[in-house]
Amino acid sequence: EPPDRPNDFSCHTQDMKIVTCTWSQGGDTYLYGRYSSKYTLFEEGGRNRAGRKWRSKLTGCKIFTGFPIKVSDSFFCSSSVQGVLCFTRANSDFPLAVHPAAPLQLWEECTGTEITLYLEHRNKGIELFCQIELLQPDGKVELHNTSSDLRVCNAITLGGLEPYTEYTTRVRCGAAKNFWRWSEWSKARTIRTNETTPSGKLDIWREITPVLGGRNVTLFWKQGTSFRANGRSISYEVTWEKVEDGSKPEKISFSSVYNSTRIFIDNHSYRISIMAKNDVNYSLPSVLIIPRATGNKTLFCSFLGTEEVKEEQVNGTDDGIFISWEPRHTYDSYIIDWCNFPMLQPCDLQWKRFEPNTSSALINSAAFVQGVRYSFRIYGSVANRACLLEKKTGYLRELPPLPDPTVEKVELSFNAVTLSWDSYRANESQSGFVRGYHVYVSPIQEDCNLKGSKKHVLPDDSVLCKYTIENPEEKRYTVKPLLSNTKYKLAVKAYSGGGETPIVNFIYIDTPFNSNTLYLLVLLVIVPSLAAAICLWKMKWLKEWCCPVIPSPNKSKVLSFKEFKIGSEKVLKTSDCIPDMLAVDNKAEAQNL
Repeated sequence: EPPDRPNDFSCHTQDMKIVTCTWSQGGDTYLYGRYSSKYTLFEEGGRNRAGRKWRSKLTGCKIFTGFPIKVSDSFFCSSSVQGVLCFTRANSDFPLAVHPAAPLQLWEECTGTEITLYLEHRNKGIELFCQIELLQPDGKVELHNTSSDLRVCNAITLGGLEPYTEYTTRVRCGAAKNFWRWSEWSKARTIRTNETTPSGKLDIWREITPVLGGRNVTLFWKQGTSFRANGRSISYEVTWEKVEDGSKPEKISFSSVYNSTRIFIDNHSYRISIMAKNDVNYSLPSVLIIPRATGNKTLFCSFLGTEEVKEEQVNGTDDGIFISWEPRHTYDSYIIDWCNFPMLQPCDLQWKRFEPNTSSALINSAAFVQGVRYSFRIYGSVANRACLLEKKTGYLRELPPLPDPTVEKVELSFNAVTLSWDSYRANESQSGFVRGYHVYVSPIQEDCNLKGSKKHVLPDDSVLCKYTIENPEEKRYTVKPLLSNTKYKLAVKAYSGGGETPIVNFIYIDTPFNSNTLYLLVLLVIVPSLAAAICLWKMKWLKEWCCPVIPSPNKSKVLSFKEFKIGSEKVLKTSDCIPDMLAVDNKAEAQNL
């Protein structure tokens, strides 16, 4: 039976002198020794070249031709088995594949946006096409393929690059005909494009503070997303001039380490511009117009109807602080500014611009922390002039207020206590919006069950009475009714959207004795006793008045005259005394007398 055709046959070269051919044998013939399979490799060239052959018992061989090989040359392999009775052959041919050597990057030429690479390759007679790997500063890799024949032009140009930026390149090539595989990569080269004029504009903002005779204007600038320095060194130039009279402008320059400055201007309208500069040229100017001021307002904002705005509270989320505002068709953009560290003076002012069709934004910053109040100002801008529209204030997350209110005054009665904490500050220094207060009270010896209160259970299972004050400006509260002559413990806590801190410290009071009880005792005991005594005395007086005591004649001084006794009684003789007057009630007796 004839042997199987050789499998996976291929031939390739790198230098056009050495050809390497490989194949895999067919099925097993079960013949060994001098009857085993033998492989013959043939090479056929052009019309004027005779064929050559090489024999091998292995499944591959390396041919040293000793003369140049053309890409058009082809090779084929035959396998044969010669037995006692037969000789068989099977052929398999394959064109020559070229695996070029790695190219050399000789040098490069740059502009601000292009790099031209000049290459050299060893395979002079082969038509090659190449692939360039471009490593960008952010780590992103781009592959660019060339379609030109490097035998004609050995230069490759890469365009669309950023000025003054480092790129890393390397090149590999492959045969345009009979492509088998890419060459190895050339040695990587790091190349920087040239400097050009800064592109885009700086993002600028200001903060205006009225002072005597004019205004202090603090100017801020930063390189926004649309700005590129395009150079090694960068500096800034600030220019300001009056709008009305066209006076000579003033200017000052700053190095790259600065991003703010303060200037003084009077109450006239001013035009302020800030530019960036590198070693090539200036950027386009960023412009702000500071309108004329009248008092604490500008004429421009007054003309647009901008009035004093009140600060509104906003809520934070896990991702930032959500800000919304009423859109106005007058403005071509909106600006929100805030301080990342509001407790610092001066604070590091931040700002962000928004398109005119925007009416809300989520403001976030790595500097935002829980329990710190952030204030936001929303401006509308038109023709480089800005007006304050709204104010917002809020927390990333509210925390319980600290410290606790200090009770400064305690007014006691036998059944009530009035607490005052007037100096407590519910302002921006708090770690949450103070929404009100809780007053806690309980007798020391027992749980509290006062009417009108809610029960509050402490971790130790003791029960307090809780009263709620929902107005943060109300800093006085009266707890009643209490028991007289009783010890109580009390506490006052401020609460916010983040709750309140645990109760740690109490104040202790003793309610006084109830004087009304003494009055009642007087009314119930002393007054009746007094009344009884008076009544007893009155009874005696009434008895004496109504039933007078008849005096005993024996005790009368009248009987001090000579005694005249009839039996045991003294008798007064009327002849012994002469009366001044005699009154007789009975007329009949009077007539008898």
